[in-house]
Amino acid sequence: MLGVQPTVADPAGLVEEPRTARDAARAVETVLEHHLDTALGRAGDVDPLFARDVAGRVSAFVQRGGKRLRTAFAWCGWRAAGGSGDATALLHTGAALELLQACALIHDDLMDGSPLRRGAPAAHVCFARMHRAARMTGPPDSFATSAAVLAGDLALAWADDLLTETALGSPHGRRLFLEWQAMRGEIMAGQYRDIYAQAAASSGVDQALTIATLKSALYTVERPMALGAALADADEYTLHALRSAGRCAGLAFQLRDDLCGAFGDPALTGKPADDDLRTRKLTYLLAVAVRLAGAAGDEEAAAVLAPGAAHRSEDTVERMRAALERTGARTIVESKIAELAATSLRHFATIGAGPGLRREFAALVERASGVAPGPTGEGA
Repeated sequence: MLGVQPTVADPAGLVEEPRTARDAARAVETVLEHHLDTALGRAGDVDPLFARDVAGRVSAFVQRGGKRLRTAFAWCGWRAAGGSGDATALLHTGAALELLQACALIHDDLMDGSPLRRGAPAAHVCFARMHRAARMTGPPDSFATSAAVLAGDLALAWADDLLTETALGSPHGRRLFLEWQAMRGEIMAGQYRDIYAQAAASSGVDQALTIATLKSALYTVERPMALGAALADADEYTLHALRSAGRCAGLAFQLRDDLCGAFGDPALTGKPADDDLRTRKLTYLLAVAVRLAGAAGDEEAAAVLAPGAAHRSEDTVERMRAALERTGARTIVESKIAELAATSLRHFATIGAGPGLRREFAALVERASGVAPGPTGEGA
């Protein structure tokens, strides 16, 4: 038993231990619903208009979907470190992670100018439409930008509220808070590196990996696993192994996301498949292609992948896709993802977890990376 007594109210039936990562992902939906209802009530007490336009939109976005991978990975870290019994603190931590994810997505879509998220209009697009429909004065885009910033900030505030309440009720609250504190800083640093690289028209492979690690890999897998492990008072050896496994799996996740951003089907991904190319976002995929084009003397590929217009035409985007294929960059990134996924499983196997938990982790890595686990998934 964890001996955790959170200060937040719990929905009935959530004190039982989730037996699988999927159980944890399902259970966190109920925690989120309960927490968001409470948060919406508080927002309504402050101001009904704000509650309707901003808080209500954030709540709907959080509950509209998402893979809940961060909660599932946090469960894996908790179980790997010996966590069992009352999973209340774990589920509240998972809910905080999902709220933090909402903040990151709302702000990221705004900064990237992405129109679609989870198969629906992005937050800033919704605010612009609201402005036009209400015949408000002033530029719709300016209003939408400001409102989307506030919406993302509110999601972060809700996440911090929930994590703080959980930490205050946990005997391992300081460790939990320190992991959370570090994660927030990494996300902000990664987001700034992302927009800086785009403004500076960067093409470096090392820069691309730094952005992928800070902006996504750490807070998608490594930090959630460490947060779960902190709640189980993990020893240093276990925590180090979980961090190593999580970093590899998280980077594999981001590189897969990069491929989906260039070649994916919006009907399946719920977001556009050409935004990264249209704006020439620095991804590992792009950086590898630029390097390969230069090494091979492929002037056509080098030219189409080079910095240029701020927004590229559909024809240019198609030529960029062709260059990513022709240079071999897509194949190399696929191989890198497979390598990272396998390395992640090897790190996790060193913890000495049972076969069932190793299979759970392998299945999550497959979901994150798109790569089916080999024999290492059994912890050979």
